[in-house]
Amino acid sequence: MTTTEALKRRIARRIGDESDRLIALSRRIHAEPEPAFEEVKASRWVADALSAAGFDVRHGCYDLPTAVRATLGTGPIHVGICAEYDALPDIGHACGHNIIAAAAVGAAIGLAPVLDDLGLTVTVLGTPAEEGGGGKVLMLERGAFAGLDAAMMVHPAATEMAAMPGLAVSQFEVDYRGKGAHAGAWPEQGVNAADAMTIAQVAIGLLRQQIRGDDRVHGIVTQAGSAANVIPDRARGRWVVRSTTQEALTQLTPRVHRCFEAGALATGCTLTIEPTGPDYADLRPDPHLLAFYRANAEKLGRTFPDLPAGGIVGAATDMGNVSHVLPTIHPMLGLDCPGAVNHQPEFTAACITPAADRAVLDGAIAMAWTAADLAADRRFEREPEP
Repeated sequence: MTTTEALKRRIARRIGDESDRLIALSRRIHAEPEPAFEEVKASRWVADALSAAGFDVRHGCYDLPTAVRATLGTGPIHVGICAEYDALPDIGHACGHNIIAAAAVGAAIGLAPVLDDLGLTVTVLGTPAEEGGGGKVLMLERGAFAGLDAAMMVHPAATEMAAMPGLAVSQFEVDYRGKGAHAGAWPEQGVNAADAMTIAQVAIGLLRQQIRGDDRVHGIVTQAGSAANVIPDRARGRWVVRSTTQEALTQLTPRVHRCFEAGALATGCTLTIEPTGPDYADLRPDPHLLAFYRANAEKLGRTFPDLPAGGIVGAATDMGNVSHVLPTIHPMLGLDCPGAVNHQPEFTAACITPAADRAVLDGAIAMAWTAADLAADRRFEREPEP
């Protein structure tokens, strides 16, 4: 009988054999960044790589043109590996989703030759639009995660973390409508939409004194007039509210909305608030699965520094919604990039360095080994069908 450790050695060799192609995939996605729901090339490249490895691939599934589902194996334990590939506007792959996609493909390819030995089925889910669009939430609602026993992915960061403390998030667009007028000659005829937005921002600034220290409210103004001598008749912005749990988020979000209502009330503007995507739930990593991952990552030489009390808070992911439904992990891979953190142009550059290439391979091996450990763990065996 083949031992799990022997199978892990086969997995690592297979990923090593594919290393050049996996790194090339990561760098190719990085070179052609595509924003949320527009990941046409990246999703096709992921689908093609898995199809070439023998997976049964569907591209453009779950009513999402850039979603992917690729499955191989017939084992009773079914593991899902998530691949993200959307980029941020203007700064490209400043969150390293190119690494995530390549590592997911690598883990699946590494597992492919040993699935029968492990009693595993593996499915890679290419999940579009993590950066605000909630692709995993939509796919979860449409049955993409049904039948999975566990789900996992890895994510690059400035610091190695076994568990990212992800917050719950609400995202929305604010739209004020006023009345334009000549700002010098007849300002009294105008209703200033930009003033309404300013009042709301001041109110939010004051609100921050009364919210919890790990809550977040932030946003941008996307429109507030086009000429200095015209009273703006429209102001728009995109805003994000974050809190530690979904319950706390449902309490905080209406308070933020009232700040925007105050701007409308004070100026006489009309106000519309529309969600820009589904809410993200707080991330709840499975401790049992996490212990497997950490041990495997440490065998690869990755180290997990002690973090300050309370850890690092503020980030969020639509993987949080998945974690409320089935055992899930979302560990962070440190990229050795001093002075650069996610969502900075400097981090974009860090995502195609030798450290980033190593993260692709280490992430792939650590996830595949974790799936192997999961298969060997009897507590995850399903009850036989009656």
